[in-house]
Amino acid sequence: MIIKGSQVIIEVLKEMGVETVFGIPGGAVIPLYDALYDSDINHILATHEQMAAHMADGYARVTGKVGVCFATSGPGATNLVTGIANAYMDSIPIVAITGQVPTNLIGKDSFQEVDITGITLPVTKHNFIVKSPDKLADIIREAFKIASTGRPGPVLVDVPKDIQNADIEFTRNESKEQIKENKINNNELDKAIKAIFESKRPVIFAGGGVIWSEASKELKEFSEKLHIPVASSLMGLGSFPEDNPLSLGLIGMHGSRYANMAVYKSDLVIAIGSRFSDRVAGKAGGLAPGAKVIHIDIDPAELGKNVKADIQLNGDVKRILNILTKNLPEITREDWIEELEDLKLKFKLQYKNDNVLRPQWIVEKIQELSNNDLIIATEVGQNQMWAAQFFRFLEPRTFVTSGGLGTMGFGLPASIGAQVGRPDKRVVNIAGDGSLRMNIHSLETASVYNIPVITVLLNNQSLGMVRQWQHLFNQKRFSQTDLNPNLEFAKLATDFGVEGIKVRTKDDFEAAFKKAYSENRPFMIECIIDKDEMVLPFIPAGGTVEDTII
Repeated sequence: MIIKGSQVIIEVLKEMGVETVFGIPGGAVIPLYDALYDSDINHILATHEQMAAHMADGYARVTGKVGVCFATSGPGATNLVTGIANAYMDSIPIVAITGQVPTNLIGKDSFQEVDITGITLPVTKHNFIVKSPDKLADIIREAFKIASTGRPGPVLVDVPKDIQNADIEFTRNESKEQIKENKINNNELDKAIKAIFESKRPVIFAGGGVIWSEASKELKEFSEKLHIPVASSLMGLGSFPEDNPLSLGLIGMHGSRYANMAVYKSDLVIAIGSRFSDRVAGKAGGLAPGAKVIHIDIDPAELGKNVKADIQLNGDVKRILNILTKNLPEITREDWIEELEDLKLKFKLQYKNDNVLRPQWIVEKIQELSNNDLIIATEVGQNQMWAAQFFRFLEPRTFVTSGGLGTMGFGLPASIGAQVGRPDKRVVNIAGDGSLRMNIHSLETASVYNIPVITVLLNNQSLGMVRQWQHLFNQKRFSQTDLNPNLEFAKLATDFGVEGIKVRTKDDFEAAFKKAYSENRPFMIECIIDKDEMVLPFIPAGGTVEDTII
């Protein structure tokens, strides 16, 4: 059949199983939005293109599907860049479709023309500009394949306006291409099996790759059969249930002291789907100085990149975990497990539990009042680390946070995308006031579409994490980190059509959260907390567990 290019895009999205897209129309995508008008694809209108990219990102994280966003040319496309970069750093599969000026105007500094493929080249897994109408359908299909296979990541497709308006012969493609699995190095497998069998003090370091490989079940079986404790990166939280006795929770700069000490004292680190970022690795050679390292990852470029790996296993972590579990006998490591239990008791995460409304208590109370049936999103900063430390994640795809790029303003739009993707669960965005104000206009979308995200704002009237560093390392010279104390976030939420309540006490918070959780609509609870409250423990950048500030 012959249809317009814009209709081809919609038909291929339907082929790919896309049910929802996020975006904003503009001059260069009017044909695309005209085709969308007649389709049954759900569209969520953003209030800024960065928000659209973050919504697609949050949607992808909780569903495991490819998130999709639309933007027009020029500033519409450039506004997506931060969201695309965020997805790239955290290996999130999104497809961004942008409009472009007609092909005969490209390169002439036309109105709202930018070279968006050139701009996004460093922060996409791949990108395309469609120059021929007959290639449009296959390029969109290829974009989804690239985004979702291997190590996931964002792909951008730039479609000139004349290509959208062109008449194209379109044939629906219903065939599903089989993905070939790469061959795993048997020699490295044998070395890994031997190292695990001989290890006396092993630790598993689980990253986000466990979640994207759908390997949480396999990780649990591997850990329990071999009695190996599991520590998680920020992106790996939820990959292993934190109520399991073998869970160590978060490691790294703001991880628990017992988790960091377990890795430090280990003789074998089995890193699974993790890139050993600087926030975990710290000082070169200081993470686990006496340990061998087995590194398992689907991306060969990550193996040994940041931390020297003695044994490198390139492949899908689900498949590799199955092989390792099958080829190793059950091993009990009673002395090592007992030593770690003692460390947990000695260095348990603590805070001053008094009558003051404290952020750590708020996070724990959210979990208690929701019976664990939540997806938690965060902004970036202290709020993010308190959530990671004090919420016990039991399932994969229940934690939505900006890890690699650390994008302030991510949490609210991402939580909206997550709520759209998982209407069966309630999404709570734990926010800081510095981060929230960057995309607070997202409340309008939550209100208009009645997307029932609960925003719990930890308002310390400052850029809290930067202020904490200034407190510790800059002699309390608080340069430009105190924020406007007169901004009433709860009232501002109400102006956007979202009910807002401001609380200062534990009792008031508990009542407000119960109300918000019981109602199927968006809500904001503004919690006034002490600006001098810190995220502890804390390993300074480039340090080791021996440098921990407690």
